[in-house]
Amino acid sequence: MKMLSEKATCNSHGQDSSYFLGWQEYEKNPYDEIQNPKGIIQMGLAENQLSFDLLESWLAQNPDAAGFKRNGESIFRELALFQDYHGLPAFKNAMTKFMSEIRGNKVSFDSNKLVLTAGATSANETLMFCLADQGDAFLLPTPYYPGFDRDLKWRTGAEIVPIHCESSNGFRITKSALEEAYLDAKKRNLRVKGVLVTNPSNPLGTTLSRKELELLLTFVDAKGIHLISDEIYSGTVFNSPSFISVMEVLIEKNYMKTDVWERVHIVYSLSKDLGLPGFRIGAIYSNDEMVVSAATKMSSFGLVSSQTQYLLSCMLSDKKFTKKYLSENQKRLKKRHAMIVKGLQNAGINCLESNAGLFCWVDMRHLLSSNTFDAEMDLWKKIVYDVGLNISPGSSCHCSEPGWFRACFANMSEDTLNLAMRRIKDFVKSTDTNTINEISHQNQQQTNANSKKKAFSMWVFRLSFNDRQRER
Repeated sequence: MKMLSEKATCNSHGQDSSYFLGWQEYEKNPYDEIQNPKGIIQMGLAENQLSFDLLESWLAQNPDAAGFKRNGESIFRELALFQDYHGLPAFKNAMTKFMSEIRGNKVSFDSNKLVLTAGATSANETLMFCLADQGDAFLLPTPYYPGFDRDLKWRTGAEIVPIHCESSNGFRITKSALEEAYLDAKKRNLRVKGVLVTNPSNPLGTTLSRKELELLLTFVDAKGIHLISDEIYSGTVFNSPSFISVMEVLIEKNYMKTDVWERVHIVYSLSKDLGLPGFRIGAIYSNDEMVVSAATKMSSFGLVSSQTQYLLSCMLSDKKFTKKYLSENQKRLKKRHAMIVKGLQNAGINCLESNAGLFCWVDMRHLLSSNTFDAEMDLWKKIVYDVGLNISPGSSCHCSEPGWFRACFANMSEDTLNLAMRRIKDFVKSTDTNTINEISHQNQQQTNANSKKKAFSMWVFRLSFNDRQRER
């Protein structure tokens, strides 16, 4: 008799991905400036640690919020007792206003259409449960966040069909790529229920263009399917072009009175924009009442604590603070992004041009021993074990071209990032030296072989000449 369920014993979680394996290696040998200076530097974690001082300053200036008080009076009892799964109205109102602020107040959000979840992981999985049955498929542009294999598939039984995007056009979504993915799903007898995109993209660090968003809306309209826009990095845009939410294009193109209006859903979180992944604040926004109702019921399995909601409702309601935070955080991200791009360029490595996120999409194709994913894994292992940097290989993000890697830059100090850049530069330099030496060795061997061949030929010539002379 089986003692465990198939779900418990199945291997579809994705934990064996190189994305997670890199984390495991880092945890065995984590870099520390004093305790372990030769350890592995974590560049596989998309975490924003650049603006904690702003958050801590606000907490120090607002002791009532941190102490669970209102006008000096404790509300600990009120927060500690039972709360239903709809969430605190004050927090939901503050959250929707913050989402509007990030989008330049070009669109507004109704708090009644917002469902709170324990992070974006829970939000994406909940949407899968709402929109797809086991065996149904969602189309995702590649490369995509490795965790989606877990978030979207593991417990729901849904399938992911890749929309193959290419470096030749900056990994942009095209109509032909969408149609090919849809046809591929049909050939596999999968019912396509929707498309899921991250905007800004993880791992590319780029924002979707208006043209791409219009293309996506036209596509889901024609196919009668859903569109999920994961916008958890929307507040990290530090350079032009500016962020365009799918909600903005929906309104501009007058989709409000069509059924497409109810088939577009947004995922949001405070993990990246506010740098609070440990607080587990996620959200689903949908114009479909049935989706909101079902997702709200499902949120019982991953609620946000009342204490967390109260604290952040106070913080996000402080418009002076949020304005300063968003502006300053984006400046710091821009500076840090420039640091890693310059550091990599000094090592002879380029990145995809990007304007958002907490990472760069790094082009190391020229460092591969061959244009294969096996060569990519060999290079990744060298970078993890020999160089001491945990970066994410493109294959873990389902990139269709070997040699691309995601490197995070906002989860460490400037000194640590500079050290990481020195390590990678030394590695490239040693690789170039080894390559030159190997080529030189091969050339020398060829020269020696040619010399021997030439000497042998001369010997044969002299021998045959002498023989002919004797015959005369």
